[in-house]
Amino acid sequence: MEACYSQDKYNVTTFNVLATAILSLQTFAGMWINAFMVSVLCIAWVRKKSSNSNEKILLFLGCCRFGYFCMTWVNSFVQNIYPMCFHVKYLPHIISVILIFFICSSLWVSAFLSVFYCIKITNFQHSFFIYLKVKIDRIVPWVLLGSVLLSLSFGVLMSENIDEALCDNINCTTTGNVWKQNISLQQQFLPFYFLSGFAYAIAFTAVISSALLLLFSLWRHKHKMQMKSLKNVSMDAHIKAMKYILSFLFLYSINFICLVLTMSYEPEKPNVENFLITIFSQALPAAHSLILIFSNPKLEKTLLRTLSCVKICKRQEMS
Repeated sequence: MEACYSQDKYNVTTFNVLATAILSLQTFAGMWINAFMVSVLCIAWVRKKSSNSNEKILLFLGCCRFGYFCMTWVNSFVQNIYPMCFHVKYLPHIISVILIFFICSSLWVSAFLSVFYCIKITNFQHSFFIYLKVKIDRIVPWVLLGSVLLSLSFGVLMSENIDEALCDNINCTTTGNVWKQNISLQQQFLPFYFLSGFAYAIAFTAVISSALLLLFSLWRHKHKMQMKSLKNVSMDAHIKAMKYILSFLFLYSINFICLVLTMSYEPEKPNVENFLITIFSQALPAAHSLILIFSNPKLEKTLLRTLSCVKICKRQEMS
């Protein structure tokens, strides 16, 4: 255990310290955004003693992303400053399980949120959409529970796969056969890459499909109002909603690319490319949560009221 506290043995470079500092600032910003969203929704839930389906999904998503930012900060701090701590028994296993759990939960719940908005807002007259409109509120708790169980099982499965690969890596290293070591690692990580890519592809397909259907529905409704020369608040709301959906689609597309790229780099060898991928991977969930706050009237009003109170307090302190 002394090696875990002997910083001189870790070869901590300036790049490691700078990367940790930047990631810490970014992580704390993401934690603050999601903590604000969770606290506002929890207070509203306690006051009203009830919560609608949209608020439940946002609350669960905020909790998942808050935990995600906490674990990514712990992982990056240990990885960049105290990398030898990963040799402590069960520590990498625990960190990987929790981190994969929060990543999968955030990914799937954000995809389900896009599907939820599509079902609630679209005005298609198909019997399937009408059926989902009626049943969606009852489905939400089961979907959230299912995402927890699936994410937990996925995290345990992936962590065991990584653990087996690392054990094989150590065994191959002791024999000195580097070629067999690389082949063994690639074979061990094939199930991890396949399952991760499959999960990312399903979530991305759900987001793309629901966003395109929602955009088409809003555009058609907007076109009907323009034909009737009905320039009103409802039309402005539709245009604003279309902008939010396009921003969701743009952020989720970049996030999907970053998630795919994370499967191709080696986290134990920090470099500029890996650092930039990590920066984008952490910035996009925070930006998405911030857009969700501004797209929700209750959260937006509370945020603006909080910022105005902070400004008033600063002015009083300066005076």
